[in-house]
Amino acid sequence: MNFENRLIPGEFIKRYKRFFVDIKINNQIVTAHCPNTGSMMGLLDKGNKVWLSKTNNPNRKLKYTLQIIEKNNIKVGVNTHLSNKIVHEALINNSINCFKKDKFIKPETKFNKETRFDFLISEKKDKSFLEVKNVTLSRKKGVSEFPDAVTSRGLKHIKELINAKKKGFNIYLLFLTQRNDCKKFRIAKDIDPEYYNLLVKAVKKKLKILCYDCKFSAKGIELNNKIKFNIND
Repeated sequence: MNFENRLIPGEFIKRYKRFFVDIKINNQIVTAHCPNTGSMMGLLDKGNKVWLSKTNNPNRKLKYTLQIIEKNNIKVGVNTHLSNKIVHEALINNSINCFKKDKFIKPETKFNKETRFDFLISEKKDKSFLEVKNVTLSRKKGVSEFPDAVTSRGLKHIKELINAKKKGFNIYLLFLTQRNDCKKFRIAKDIDPEYYNLLVKAVKKKLKILCYDCKFSAKGIELNNKIKFNIND
């Protein structure tokens, strides 16, 4: 997944009102859009190096979007809107090997009146729903975690995936760690025990968990390696 424009380096100042961040670019302070509703725990230290993109849309109020935060020399992709693009590209390139090469991929597919899943994947007689979660949190070296805050939306998605299974769909949940320093993934059950408990129940009902990290380049971010996950950790 390539960025539309070359990224601009800056220095993190502060986050406020959830969707706004102040960034220092050279000697100028700009207010940028923060495309992440999570807490971004552990990433919001003043002085952290960041990378921004600048929009080509002259009518957009905020010209800059926060894309990457660097902490301890590790780049972390914080734009949750890019997760589906990264995964979609990986599906097209057959980088997620649990799905066959001969498949039809339909993004943003309606399941019922209240729910859309990120992808519907059709393979001959099999149909699968795939939901993607962006992961940025790492509190232990080499281990990424989700969620970084209590997630009612995440609970809803698990419940609806279980409902989809009852209707004959295969169900998948992909945790995309937008960083490259983690070899393992786990659920942050101390942060949201209800989410963990429901996920355990869903796995028993045949929910399949996929976990990958990402690779960064000057041009963009792409899905990289499968990382280890044990639901009992």
